[in-house]
Amino acid sequence: PNNVNYQEAKALSAKLAANASSVPLHTPQRVVIVGGGLAGLSCAKYLADAGHLPVVLERGDILGGKVSAWQDADGDWIETGLHIFFGAYPNVMNLFRELNIEDRLQWKEHAMTFAMQDLPGEFTKFYFPPSLPAPFNMAYAILTNDKMLTWVEKLRTGAPLLPMLAGGQDYINAQDELDVQTWMKKNFMPERVRQELFIAMGKALDFIDSDKLSMTVILTAMNRFINETHGSKTAFLDGNQPDRLCAPMAAHAVERGGEVRTGAALRKILVDNVTGEVTGMELASGEIVTGDHYVSAMPVDAFKLLLPETWAPIPFFRQLAELEGIPVINVHLWFDRKLRPYDGLVFSRSPLLSVYADMSQCCKEYASEDRSMLELVFAPCNEAAGSAVNWIGKSDQDIVAATLTELERLFPTEIAADGSKAKVLKHAVVKTPRSVYAAVPGRNKFRPSQTTPVSNFTLAGDFTYQKFLGSMEGAVLSGKLAAEVVADKAAGRACKPVKEVVEQYR
Repeated sequence: PNNVNYQEAKALSAKLAANASSVPLHTPQRVVIVGGGLAGLSCAKYLADAGHLPVVLERGDILGGKVSAWQDADGDWIETGLHIFFGAYPNVMNLFRELNIEDRLQWKEHAMTFAMQDLPGEFTKFYFPPSLPAPFNMAYAILTNDKMLTWVEKLRTGAPLLPMLAGGQDYINAQDELDVQTWMKKNFMPERVRQELFIAMGKALDFIDSDKLSMTVILTAMNRFINETHGSKTAFLDGNQPDRLCAPMAAHAVERGGEVRTGAALRKILVDNVTGEVTGMELASGEIVTGDHYVSAMPVDAFKLLLPETWAPIPFFRQLAELEGIPVINVHLWFDRKLRPYDGLVFSRSPLLSVYADMSQCCKEYASEDRSMLELVFAPCNEAAGSAVNWIGKSDQDIVAATLTELERLFPTEIAADGSKAKVLKHAVVKTPRSVYAAVPGRNKFRPSQTTPVSNFTLAGDFTYQKFLGSMEGAVLSGKLAAEVVADKAAGRACKPVKEVVEQYR
């Protein structure tokens, strides 16, 4: 792709790779990275490319963090979430290319499929023709679908998006103080657009109902989809994330002198009480791991729990009180038969379910000709996210029963909540009480830079400031940006400054 975001991603990769040639002029840095999710592994990969020695410390036995997965007694994979790769993920796409694993992405037909709310068992599709470039392919997709919006509604939807096209990222960022519903009313957009499209998009992007979601999230996605020809095209990984993505990332770092350790839970960040600099990472085992530089790639909630007392009064760290993870539940259902096949992601548009996919169709490793395995994102899960029920506190049986009731509407001829039709052979429910940071209105200004006020300490994680928000792309980019900070400091180059803290925390 020739779009700006992809070229920026490619250029940053090239900068870090070129840095390796200058490392012999100074000592390679031993960089201790806490967290073996995508942010931490990305940071390690790019630090290794830059000629440094990353040491990744992951508390669990499996790499991946929010994309981790494990096998049950039958050998079936249980995933933390239903993870979809978009064409609008430039750093992720570059990462796959650099690791030579592009063939592991299973690209699907370029279309967005929605369940019809008022017509049980029926679906409609927004089809993006491959022969048309952006933005004409999206215009075609919207204008040729007559199942969800009228012509008047389409026109009234398009006009308010023109300032986004003219103002770009600056306009998008400025809308962060408004929730989706308020922004729509302000711009005289039809309520049915929210009901038909934006509720589904919001739940898929950040697991939050639209009346509690920052409009910046919706506009960020819309901007990529409108401006990038393949932006909304989706791909599934051809197997489980730890083996098919995380392992190559870890191997890349290890082959270049780095270390990746699992079962290495952090107990305490050790700091010099005078300078405030990090002196080591104390593990639960009592071992102290030291390095020249330190990176936290932990989720924001975990990092706040381990924040050293010495740092607590510093405004940069105090502002993190405004950020917290949002809950999400991932449901797996193995059926005794094949359901109506669809090879791709589906927006369920139900009150309880966000998106789902039949993984027996979508994923090579999970393929089956005889039985379907649905993987479903259950969101929102609590009151803060827009649910009247605290589902994160409910039993697995309650969650599965509620899921089947919703699926009865989507598959009325195939699934019955009482089990009289397709039978569930087994289920798995994975609760993540604190997932990606909650993108409620007004949070962007509190997201910290990767550069911190502590000279030998850097942050990574999708909650840190980067334009791809809470996503796999955001995690990978944040790790890459953290690697850039470390490499620039080690080379004596000026690094990106510490992001200014809002006045209320100064």
